[in-house]
Amino acid sequence: MQPLSKAIRPTTFLRPRKLIDEIGVDLTIASETFQHTGSFKFRAAYNVASSVDNDHLIAASSGNFGQALAYACKLLGKKCHVVMPDNSAGVKVEAVRNFGATADLIDINRIGREERVDELCREFPGAYRASAYDDPLVIAGNSTLGAEIADHHIDFDAVVVPVGGGGLISGISKSLCDSGTDSKLFGAEPLMANDAARSLRNGSIVRNDTEPQTIADGARTVSLGNHNWEIIKDGVTEIIEVDEESIKTALRLYFGLANLKVEPTGAVSLGAVLSNRTKFENKRTCAVVSGGNVDAEIYSNLLSA
Repeated sequence: MQPLSKAIRPTTFLRPRKLIDEIGVDLTIASETFQHTGSFKFRAAYNVASSVDNDHLIAASSGNFGQALAYACKLLGKKCHVVMPDNSAGVKVEAVRNFGATADLIDINRIGREERVDELCREFPGAYRASAYDDPLVIAGNSTLGAEIADHHIDFDAVVVPVGGGGLISGISKSLCDSGTDSKLFGAEPLMANDAARSLRNGSIVRNDTEPQTIADGARTVSLGNHNWEIIKDGVTEIIEVDEESIKTALRLYFGLANLKVEPTGAVSLGAVLSNRTKFENKRTCAVVSGGNVDAEIYSNLLSA
């Protein structure tokens, strides 16, 4: 079994001149699109699957954590079930299945993800219930990305990270804090799914009433995880709410000016920079791209809209 440090691919740092000139911000991209399974989620999934003794793991995921866990379990010879909304991106459902896991598709209007996971855990009592974000093992896995950002040759003034359940930003926050860097950490969250931003303003976890149908499908979470919140509430400067049009604009700019294919959730951090340029002017800014898994038809439509 490979240790996590050997199993992951280092993140890709990019400084696309055309994009920097276009937006007027000293921007570095930390892209996880070239990570195993196309997103940062492999860091967390491998750390979970390799750390527990259980031979069967069950998780709920809109896609990226699911396929990452499926691949990690394949590498480790373990069984995997992934509960996914039936409107999940087809490329993500196919990937889960291609890695040998079971994609359990549900209508979220009839049964919740966690409710279905409850059912499967009763059916398979020896399985480990793997959270896509609310688990110390997930946070530890994601902290490896934060360590790479902290160790980069540029001392960033600001780091901007997409937020869904909070697993990525809490891991990055932990590493930035441990490294002693002065970087300010910003979350970037779809306005349609702004529970994290409301939680930070409120001082306690605020939940969405239903699963928000933002184009950033990786951020369609009902609330932050409890473990994540304990880190986010003290380690994050601000969570910026990003409207859908800004997410689309960011995705197109990545394609046109950085030659980078990014999924909508991965574009949210640049969307936050675009809609708050004065906040990042004259600051060495790192925008994290969380992943690049998007259906070809959806991506084509977003580019041409």
